[in-house]
Amino acid sequence: MEGNITEGLRYVGAGLATLGMIGSALGVGNIFASFLDAAMRNPSAAPQQTGNLFIGMALAEALGIFSVLIAILILFVA
Repeated sequence: MEGNITEGLRYVGAGLATLGMIGSALGVGNIFASFLDAAMRNPSAAPQQTGNLFIGMALAEALGIFSVLIAILILFVA
């Protein structure tokens, strides 16, 4: 009985850990929306900001990757 409860709680914890992917998706969406808004207002400045766009996207996506990694660690290591 005790093993079933701990295994179930591991699945709950892994599911909660993957909620970080929601934050990652919202962050990437906000980054691209802000970039497109700024590029439409000032198209001549858009090429200088693409580097910042990709750096921000990579940092936001890292959150999603880390949350999946934590979920995998919870499921298979703990």
